[in-house]
Amino acid sequence: MAKTYLYNNHIKLGAKMVDFAGWDMPVQYTSIIEEHNNVRNNAGLFDVSHMGEIFVSGKDSVNFLQTVVPQDIEKIIDKKAKYCQLTNDNGGVVDDLFIYKLEENYYLLVVNASRLEADYDWLVKNKNSFDVIIDNKSDFYSMVALQGPKASDILAEIGIKKEDQPHTMFIMQTKLLNEDVFVSRTGYTGEDGFEIIIRNEKVSELWETIIEKGKNFGIMPIGLGARDTLRLEAAMSLYGHELNETTTPVEAGLSWSIDKEKVQNYNGKNVIQNQLKNGVNRKLIAFKMTDRAIARNEYPIHLGDEQIGYVTSGCVAPCLGQNIGLGYINTDKNLKVGDTIQILIRNKLYNAIITTKNFIQKHNKNN
Repeated sequence: MAKTYLYNNHIKLGAKMVDFAGWDMPVQYTSIIEEHNNVRNNAGLFDVSHMGEIFVSGKDSVNFLQTVVPQDIEKIIDKKAKYCQLTNDNGGVVDDLFIYKLEENYYLLVVNASRLEADYDWLVKNKNSFDVIIDNKSDFYSMVALQGPKASDILAEIGIKKEDQPHTMFIMQTKLLNEDVFVSRTGYTGEDGFEIIIRNEKVSELWETIIEKGKNFGIMPIGLGARDTLRLEAAMSLYGHELNETTTPVEAGLSWSIDKEKVQNYNGKNVIQNQLKNGVNRKLIAFKMTDRAIARNEYPIHLGDEQIGYVTSGCVAPCLGQNIGLGYINTDKNLKVGDTIQILIRNKLYNAIITTKNFIQKHNKNN
């Protein structure tokens, strides 16, 4: 099992470690609920070094990237981040990722840990005759995420003044601890925050500095358990749950991230454009349990005696004090927000109500 360069830091903090996508990662330090609430109210620091960093450069960078994602890469200005999906020939999601335009013909792709090898292979397979360099530098970099309403204050404490910090969905190259770093204002919690990419050899010093400087702001180290409840409360999809190679971005409710007017062809464009025009046979919904039960991944979703879908994610939402979830249902029943469905849990049906995906008010935009 692989270890990040922060493994010893986690052990020193008493973290409970688990296997995640082949990495030995902290699932919690104190409790999931305490860590979750601290990110919502103060700030949390996450080790996300298992994520992958792939750099794309060369004179055909834009034209190449246009062929592998439904978003219009030509519209990305310098230092801007774009949430994207790599799609296959059937419109399915190979992975969801962030593409950052660092400068002309130079892009950074931050991808999911479990999909790094598949993503790199897919990009190379689609390189064809494009004059591009696809450089997987994941082994050289570590990444930490500083998230929460006090994240900006803490970043200022460690060396980047508020007026110099990147705006939401932007990235900057700067120095921290006399080390070149990438700092993006992105995250996976629904809160304001930053992701910092730094050389492996310097990440432990960065981690310790942030923890020390963040004490006055109530910072806590946060494990994967709270990372999952935070993203689910914010109704953010997780690859392997809401997203996979047989699910399209349209089915996953990600039509907002697709450029409908994009002229260039890309993998799965015909399928995706047809779904945008004519609708889908299934869709991702959000729900709250009205009966006392917790829905879990792959539990069947029913309408009475008939199964109409399945749960992709479910948990107790600490900020709501309710049990929530996401799942796919067939669209032929024309169910809408406010309608009642049932979740089959240990051979018994429990009621839930379809809701909007706004479980909580998101704060992941700076002023």
